[in-house]
Amino acid sequence: MRYWKKWMAIATICSVMTIGVGLGKSEAAGLTDIRGHWAEQTISQMAQQGLLDGFPDGTFRPDDSVTADQFVKIMLLAFTDKYPNGERKWKSSFLQALSAGNQSILQQDYRDFTFKPSMVGYWAKPYLDLASDLHFISKSQFSDYKAKLKREDVAEILYYLLKETEYLEDEVYSLKAASQFGDLQSATSRQQKFIGEVMTKGIMEGYPNGYFGVGRDVTRAEALQIITRLQTKSKRLTVDSGSDFIKVVPTKDGSYKKLIFPDQRMLQAYEVMEEAGKLRGTNYDLEETTLRLFKNAEAKGLAMSGATLEQRNSNEASLWLDPQFLTYGVTLRLEEGTIARNMESIRKFTDFLFGYDADIFYRQFTDACERAAVKGVLETTTKQIGSYSVETRLESDGKTIIFSLIHT
Repeated sequence: MRYWKKWMAIATICSVMTIGVGLGKSEAAGLTDIRGHWAEQTISQMAQQGLLDGFPDGTFRPDDSVTADQFVKIMLLAFTDKYPNGERKWKSSFLQALSAGNQSILQQDYRDFTFKPSMVGYWAKPYLDLASDLHFISKSQFSDYKAKLKREDVAEILYYLLKETEYLEDEVYSLKAASQFGDLQSATSRQQKFIGEVMTKGIMEGYPNGYFGVGRDVTRAEALQIITRLQTKSKRLTVDSGSDFIKVVPTKDGSYKKLIFPDQRMLQAYEVMEEAGKLRGTNYDLEETTLRLFKNAEAKGLAMSGATLEQRNSNEASLWLDPQFLTYGVTLRLEEGTIARNMESIRKFTDFLFGYDADIFYRQFTDACERAAVKGVLETTTKQIGSYSVETRLESDGKTIIFSLIHT
């Protein structure tokens, strides 16, 4: 009898903690303090999924603050389907969105993950470990994951999650869009980047007073509203970029980001640049707005995994764009065979840009390369070719020549 009483006491403590037991449909409908609340429908729907539990007294307490560990838990569970027997499995759309490396982590290191809190020690440890291994969070991101979560903190968590599962927005545009918030400057520059991302993604919005709410706690109701938009793209707010010239491009770290180009011509130039890379077989790499061309597979491998900065920058030529300053460019290492190996790719790119004036640029290009290779010095010059101001500059190493094409 003594052991039975002890077991009942432990069970009562676990139920009061309300961290692992979801609500059924009837229980969610019976929450006593959500009727008439602005998030009533969202709370009912999300509580049925067991994403954030109610309390034993029948309340949900929608305006209480959510903690960092609670938010990480509901964020992860939002990417699962819950079955009648209480078991959960990852949504197929979530698995497909992950990188090959993260898919491997789930399949190998977390193949027996139960989606349930730890019954020994810190309840949130399974969720925090998983989120950390998938690069959604950093263990050192918060000094205390039991602390109340601020709105800028939520934006940071979402930023890295989106980086791993979707793509990042154009940072220049995002910051410009977020500048409408009257309190944006009270956030650090790093936090402003996160706020701009989630605002442009349509997942978080400001308050009627025109503020984002920097420094303000996130309520349990707000957390579920945010997770609903994260989970279901059709529920996200529409944010007009004001441009039709948009492309999602690969980034240096293997993820993706959205770029907004200033005009149709630069967007087309990017697509031509992609085709120019393919002319080198597999000896190229496209990162954001830079196409790197390599001598051979060995050189590419060294550049992609090199231990030193010199090794990682060992491509022999590159084609690039700078959307912010309407600039195009060609960079070349003056080594034997470099021009011959890469000229077809360079000409495809520059022929598109210059059109009828392409041969004029080609003569200037080859003449400058030959003179710089022989003398090791070259005077910086700027010449007008068609609608481009072409600046030719030799770097101080005497081996790298840069042609900057500024559209005028």
